[in-house]
Amino acid sequence: MNLKKCLPLLIGSVLFNAGAFAKVIMPGVFSDNMILQQKTMARVWGRADAGKTVTITSSWNNKTYTTVADADGNWKTKIKTPSYGGPYQVTITDGSDPVVLNNVLIGEVWVCSGQSNMEMPVAGWGQVNNYKEEIANANYPEIRLLQVSQATNLTPQTSLKVANNGWRVCSPQTIGEFSSVAYFFAREINKQVKIPIGLISTNWGGTMIEAWSDENALTNNPVFSQQIKQQQETAKTETATTFVQRLDTWNKQAIAADWGYNNNNAFNADTTGWKTMQIPQFFEKSALGDFDGVVWFRKKISIPAAWAGQDIKISLGKIDDNEITWFNGEKIGATDGFLQSRNYTIPAAKVKAGEAVITVRVFDSGGGGGLYGVDEMQLTSASGEKLSLAGSWDYRVGFNIKSLPPMPVADNPNRLAVLYNAMINPLTPMAIRGAIWYQGEANTGRPKQYKDLFEGMINGWRTTWNQGNFPFYFVQLANWQKREADPVPSGWAELREAQTQTLELPNTGMAVAVDLGEADNIHPKNKQEVGRRLALVALDKTYHKKQAYSGPMYKSQKIDGDKIELSFNYTDGGLKAQGGENMQGFAIAGEDMKFHWATAVIKGDKVIVSSPDVTNPVAVRYAWANNPVSTLYNGVGLPASPFRTDNWVRK
Repeated sequence: MNLKKCLPLLIGSVLFNAGAFAKVIMPGVFSDNMILQQKTMARVWGRADAGKTVTITSSWNNKTYTTVADADGNWKTKIKTPSYGGPYQVTITDGSDPVVLNNVLIGEVWVCSGQSNMEMPVAGWGQVNNYKEEIANANYPEIRLLQVSQATNLTPQTSLKVANNGWRVCSPQTIGEFSSVAYFFAREINKQVKIPIGLISTNWGGTMIEAWSDENALTNNPVFSQQIKQQQETAKTETATTFVQRLDTWNKQAIAADWGYNNNNAFNADTTGWKTMQIPQFFEKSALGDFDGVVWFRKKISIPAAWAGQDIKISLGKIDDNEITWFNGEKIGATDGFLQSRNYTIPAAKVKAGEAVITVRVFDSGGGGGLYGVDEMQLTSASGEKLSLAGSWDYRVGFNIKSLPPMPVADNPNRLAVLYNAMINPLTPMAIRGAIWYQGEANTGRPKQYKDLFEGMINGWRTTWNQGNFPFYFVQLANWQKREADPVPSGWAELREAQTQTLELPNTGMAVAVDLGEADNIHPKNKQEVGRRLALVALDKTYHKKQAYSGPMYKSQKIDGDKIELSFNYTDGGLKAQGGENMQGFAIAGEDMKFHWATAVIKGDKVIVSSPDVTNPVAVRYAWANNPVSTLYNGVGLPASPFRTDNWVRK
C-alpha cells in the first residue's frame, strides 16, 4: 500500500508556528524540541512587520544577533552554533511578545526522503518486525523528529506545513507513525557517537524521482525539458472549477463502466461469475495481482436471533483506497482514504435474525489495494458479542482503471518537480549534515533514465542548499516479486545498477538491501537492518569511525578458458558464501548472450564462475533479477551488490 495514493487535499496555508500573541512568525521547522546543526553558521528566518528589527538570542553563548525585516516582512540571519549539546533556548523578538524555542539541542540534522519504503512507519500501516517491542523501547530523547506534511506545488515554495506542530522528542508515544528507516538510522548513530540527531522526514509513497528533482535539473535533461514547459502552461489555465468539471466527467464514465452498478448486478442474488478471496489481504497478494480499479465484495452472514432489533457495529478495518458498504442492499457507510478505519452502525430497524448480505465496493486508484485491516473485521452486538468477518468473501471486478482515461487527480504527486517545490525547497535554508534516500520502485519501468535523473537530483539539492557536496546516502532496491526459474532480463536489476553507478558522485554511499526483501511484500518488514546499514555508511564516511560499511563490489573479471575469475572491492574479512560453499545467483554467458546458471566457488579473494553449458564464457551476472538469490557476502556479514560484467542492451 501507500503507492500512488491520492491523499486528501491539504487545504489552507498554516505554514508557521508562533506564540499565541507573538509578532514574529517562525516557519514550521522552528519549534520547541528542535535540533540545530552543530559547529556552523545556522540560518534562522521568519516574518515580522516590514522594517522591524528582529533580535535572536541563543542561550548557549547569550549572544544576540539582529536583522531587519524587508518590505515584504521577510527576515533572515545566521547564528553560530557550538559543538553538540543542550538543552538550550532560542529567543526571537521584534520588541513585542517574544517567540521562545525551548528544549533545543545542538547536533546533527539529516533530511530523510523518498517514497513508501522511507515513509513506512514503525507501526501504523508499516508494522516493522517486532514493532511493539521497538515502540516500547524507543526512549531516545536525543533523537528528535520532524514530519513534513505531504503537499505539491508547481513553483518552488519558501514555506511548508509540518505535522504535530513541529519537532517531537523520540519516545514510545511519538515514534509509531514516524519513518522506520530514518529512526533506525539515527538510533545506530546516536548509540555509537552520542550526538543528538534531528530527523526531517519528507516523503511520499509511490512517487517517481522526477517529482523530487528541481526544475533546473529537469530542464537540463532533454527528456523532460519540454514536459516542464507544458506543465507550467497547464497550470496557468487549470482552475478549481475546471478540475471539478474534469473529475465529474471521469466519475460519470467510471460509474457507467462499473459492472456492479449496471442493472444493480452487485446486489442480485445470482452469484454466477463471482470468485472467492480470503480477506483481509491486498489485491496484489491474490489472484487479481497488480490490479487497480473497482472490486465488489460480498459475504453472507447469519445474524443470531438475540441480535435482532438491536444496533450492530460493523468494523471492516482499513481499506485501500476508498469504499462504500451496504447491508442487505442498503447503504450504511462510505469512507475515502487508505489510512482510515471503517466503523459503521447498522440501525436496529434493519437487523433481523437469519441470513444477511454485506456488500463492499472497493476503489483502488493505484498501488496496493483491498481490505487489509488485520484483526479488525467483525460485527459487534449491543451486548458486546462479536462475529468475525475475516475469511472467504465473494468478489467480482467492477472495472479495471486501465480501461478508462487517466483519472484527474488533485494534488497529484507524480508531476515534475512538484514535491521538490513543496517539500524540499522550503527546507534548503536550513543547515543540515546530509540526506538519506530510499526510492526507485516507481522508476523501475524506466531504469535507463535513472542514473542521469538521480545524479541530477542530488546535484540540484546540493546546489540549492549551498553547503557543498553534503553527504547523500541511499538504499539500493530490495528484492521483490516471484523468483524466476531461469536467468532473465530485469528492470529492477538495471535500476539497482543505475543506483550503484551514482556512487561516482562525491560523498555518496549505498546500503545494499537485496537480501532483505520479501517476494510478496514491496514494503519488507526488516527496516532495522536497512537503517543500520545506512548508518554504517555514515559512521565511516561522515563520523570517521573506521569500519566496514559495504559488502563486496564487483571490480574486474579475467577470462581463463572456460572459467571467469571475478575480483572485488570491500572484501573486509574475506569473501564468504552464505548457505554453504555452493553459491547461487551467478549466471554466465558466451557471445550468444544467453545466460545459464553457473557454479561459483570462492578462492581467496576471488570468485571463479563456470558452467558446462558455456565453454567460451564472456560475461557474468550476479543477483541480476527482480528477486534474486543473494549468497555472496564479506566477512563482516554485508551482502555483495548485484552486478554484471557486460553492457548488453535489454531487448
